[in-house]
Amino acid sequence: MSYGITVTVEQPFDQAVTATREALAEQGFGILTEIDMAATLKKKLDVDVPAQVILGACNPPLAHRALQTEESIGLLLPCNVVVRSAGDHRTVVEALDPQVMVGVTGNDQLRQVADDAAGRLRNALAAVERRHGA
Repeated sequence: MSYGITVTVEQPFDQAVTATREALAEQGFGILTEIDMAATLKKKLDVDVPAQVILGACNPPLAHRALQTEESIGLLLPCNVVVRSAGDHRTVVEALDPQVMVGVTGNDQLRQVADDAAGRLRNALAAVERRHGA
């Protein structure tokens, strides 16, 4: 089972992060958390990895609908969107497919919310790709 929605763009990392934030906002997602994986791993383990951030994206109406359907769904929220450098001017943007929530919980009533969230995430990533596709 594929668990991600992925695009690769010909764009430097910092610009791709900005474009991703903007595209997510256009689809009704706000960023609740941001984890700088490269900085964290450097600080904690003194290892160098390519630039990578995990954005915790949330669409409040969708989150509310999901919580009404499955009260423990907060364990699987927010939607993680990863932006990672794949070279000087190439960046990968990927999001966890919300359909994973349906599979993990076994609650088919979440399917409609997951479909809506997945569509919005696909639209956001497609917008990033259209602006600077590979």
